[in-house]
Amino acid sequence: MSAIPISTATPYSFEEKRKRIFAIVAASSGNLVEWFDFYIYAFCAIYFAPAFFPKSDPTAQLLNTAGVFAAGFLMRPIGGWLFGRLADRKGRKTSMVVSVMMMCAGSLLIACLPTYASIGAMAPVLLLTARLLQGLSVGGEYGTTATYMSEVAMRGQRGFFSSFQYVTLIGGQLLAVLVVVVLQQFLSDAELKSWGWRIPFLLGACTAVVALMLRRTLHETTTAQTRSAKGAGSVAELVKNHKRALLVVLGYTAGGSLIFYTFTTYMQKYLVNTVHLPIKTASYVMTGALFVYMCMQPVFGALSDRIGRRNNMLLFGGLGMLMVVPILTTLQSVTSPLLAGVLITVALAVVSFYTSVGGIVKAEMFPPEERALGVGLSYAVGNAIFGGSAEYVALGLKSMGYESTFYWYVTGMMVLAFAVSLLLPRQATYLHDDH
Repeated sequence: MSAIPISTATPYSFEEKRKRIFAIVAASSGNLVEWFDFYIYAFCAIYFAPAFFPKSDPTAQLLNTAGVFAAGFLMRPIGGWLFGRLADRKGRKTSMVVSVMMMCAGSLLIACLPTYASIGAMAPVLLLTARLLQGLSVGGEYGTTATYMSEVAMRGQRGFFSSFQYVTLIGGQLLAVLVVVVLQQFLSDAELKSWGWRIPFLLGACTAVVALMLRRTLHETTTAQTRSAKGAGSVAELVKNHKRALLVVLGYTAGGSLIFYTFTTYMQKYLVNTVHLPIKTASYVMTGALFVYMCMQPVFGALSDRIGRRNNMLLFGGLGMLMVVPILTTLQSVTSPLLAGVLITVALAVVSFYTSVGGIVKAEMFPPEERALGVGLSYAVGNAIFGGSAEYVALGLKSMGYESTFYWYVTGMMVLAFAVSLLLPRQATYLHDDH
């Protein structure tokens, strides 16, 4: 693997700019496929839930599928450790290639799974197995991709360029919604519940092959020296030398992940179960909101290059703790799909202060020999506990008649995110001197 040359002074040459931008495009394209494969589960759950959990109560079925969704998140810390260690010791490129191959296998398995009617209780067991495989893959995807894109981005524009990780992450969600919307135009609800839900998973497995080819073209950003350094990819060394950074990342990832999943994947179910919009209408609303959200990321990333990453994070936590309860409470009584879309978009604008710079903020807190592990593991733990459980907690509280309690739970985590953001250094510890 050849390392991308690090120039000794800015501005960059045209050739170096071209190489770095191509690397960002290639890495983020693979990221889009990974997240499409992961999120298509959430958007198809309404259709395939009866096939694996044959109960008459729709909320109970969604609780079961949300439980499997959350179980996939529990694999993220293992994936964060495994792929973070691989990326720090063998290179970012190797880690990203292996992760997309694993995601492909998980999607293909779900596409081919027999239902409960065919094999009984083994059907949900196999569904869980495939989901755990996907969770392991995506657990390593975030940390390695965030690290790679932060390292390859040009100095002075790192917020802008690294924001494209979430452009493609959200793009994966948006593509998942769009695929469902297209299927809804050509297939009836009965057909979607019978066999149509398998199509997106098969599509995801096929596109993963394209992502694999793109990732094989990437240049490596690490050197043999950093990969062989003492403590490279070591959890013990990471905890010993960077405990404070780990705790800070865990703190704001907890709040960031919870509010992100509240207003993205869970929101479609919220619009159907609580706001009582038709399934197709809810899909249209989320398609529009996610598209605007995706377009926001480079804007907020570029803003961080001007005002600083720390200020982005403080605005995220401060505005987040003020707006969650009012927006979710107002949504309960909304009858206009347009107004619902506007409210969700406002919430996602606040979330953008975090998502646009989440990767670079984490990467700037760890040295290169422990960066992928530090970013991936801390993110995966916080994301698994709070992001992965968002739907399950929300649906569980709704089933007990305490839905509004969930709003205050999210608000409380925003208070934590704001408090932890105060601990971020005003000047990044790492990467800011790299050209």
